Amino acid sequence: MNASVSSSAGASAAADVLVLRPEADFARVGAMPPAGLDVAYTGPADPELKARIAAAKALVIPAVGPKLAPDLFDGAKLSLVQVTGAGLDRLDRAAMQGFGIPVANVPGGSNAALAEYAVSTALVLLRRLSWGHAEIRAGRYVESRAKQLAENLGGLGGLTVGVVGFGVIGAAVAKAFHAMGSRIVFYDPAPADPSAAQALGAEALPLDRLLAESDVVTLHVPLLPATTGLIGARELSSMKKTAVLIQAARGGIVDEAALAAALEAGDIAGAAVDVYSVEPPPADNPLVAIGEAGAARLLLTPHIAGVTRQSAATLFRASWENVERVLRGEAPKHRVY
Repeated sequence: MNASVSSSAGASAAADVLVLRPEADFARVGAMPPAGLDVAYTGPADPELKARIAAAKALVIPAVGPKLAPDLFDGAKLSLVQVTGAGLDRLDRAAMQGFGIPVANVPGGSNAALAEYAVSTALVLLRRLSWGHAEIRAGRYVESRAKQLAENLGGLGGLTVGVVGFGVIGAAVAKAFHAMGSRIVFYDPAPADPSAAQALGAEALPLDRLLAESDVVTLHVPLLPATTGLIGARELSSMKKTAVLIQAARGGIVDEAALAAALEAGDIAGAAVDVYSVEPPPADNPLVAIGEAGAARLLLTPHIAGVTRQSAATLFRASWENVERVLRGEAPKHRVY
């Protein structure tokens, strides 16, 4: 992201609202700030970023991007840091609380997009669509069709889908799979809305049973000490060889080396990975450097599971509304700390 500064209404660099993403992001989805807001745009590499933050009343940041050093907020008098998404990985919670700066996010704005991603990638993997595409391009149409017919590949109807993390996102994903005719099981010691699980006939299971019974395992937990490395070699070995894994939560929840090894060995049928322990993943990331056999079972995407034109517009509009509230002297919605 460039460190250039622009404005939607002739605002100076010392605007009331400082935004750490390009103005074009908002323009292309039709979610520009309200006309009354004094807004400036910049990026995390701006050499004057600390001074601009100190001069602003509100800061708007994307959920995805490099960590923001706590000292950027030293001396700031911000009434709000608004995240245009649900993730809070870019901020140091203890530091923000120490500065007394309110932080708010937009929970649930990407639910539909994430549900679409989970269902579509599960189908691509289960029906081996990417593999078939590659085989046809390599001139093996007849052989690939015969192999896919012989494997008797199926869709989602009647399969068991295990949802790990039954918060607002997990519930939305479960609902989407349920609509496809799947049986839903879930693992979450403290689900946000137990009634949502009941409405789907979803069964709560211990993680080991969920992994053993599920045809699709989809992850929707935050990155915490308790969830770091949650899915490793032992957990992958307990999955069905015909099962697929969807990792669209946070990098670090899955042991990437263990997943690459499981895919190479054919211990699971496939995986879709949208998030990585380091982003962008380096060339030596085990999932990037994976061999041919593993690559045929793997679908990599660049942290876009929750990103569609519709979801972006929802997130941006909710963010602007919250900024307006705070600048009017009202309490922010969805304050997280």
